[in-house]
Amino acid sequence: MTTLDSNRKTSLVAGILYLLTFVSIPTLSLYIPIHDPNYILGPGPDTNVIIGNILEIIVALACIGSAVALYPILKKQNEGAALVLVGARVLEAGAIFAGVMFLLTVVTLRQTGAGAEALITSRTLVTMYDRMFLISQSFLPAINDLLLGFILYHSRIVPRGLSLIGIIGGPVLLIGTFSVLFGLIGQREPLAALSAVPVAVFEFSLGIYLLVKGFKPTYGSN
Repeated sequence: MTTLDSNRKTSLVAGILYLLTFVSIPTLSLYIPIHDPNYILGPGPDTNVIIGNILEIIVALACIGSAVALYPILKKQNEGAALVLVGARVLEAGAIFAGVMFLLTVVTLRQTGAGAEALITSRTLVTMYDRMFLISQSFLPAINDLLLGFILYHSRIVPRGLSLIGIIGGPVLLIGTFSVLFGLIGQREPLAALSAVPVAVFEFSLGIYLLVKGFKPTYGSN
């Protein structure tokens, strides 16, 4: 009973953390002002950007937490892959933190009245954020979900149909990410957003499943 309770607690924590990774969705609108080329010259508060940064920090911490929470379970299925997943999620979080740093620097330039002389610097920082976003919240999540999907598929600790969404969604997001990187589609075009839908469905569904159902009884079997 103690082991079962421990596994259920693990699934609850992991489920909550996976759902927390969706709190940054509002940044799509919160960051619209900072993409104005003349943002640092404009009036008004920087509240939207700062709130967006806080949401991204929560996501970064949830990324690390979800991988750490799942590690004791996943390592019994494939210890090497589970360890790689933890490392990749930490890398994903680090890239998110870097993106936040870029935007906070732009906010600082605006608040200190850097003026027109800092326009090129601010635009460069925002562009760096957009490029980093492709790594932190497109490329790395695609790799992580593809890896997690395979681990879950072979272990059968969640329904295989759910695992397949991750296995399929990872490559779809990778195609979308590289299409943006090579200029085939724009980063804010609908097609780029559509490529992220399967991965989003996988992570949200996994979070809900772990929260409501927990790991299947096949846990621990080979």
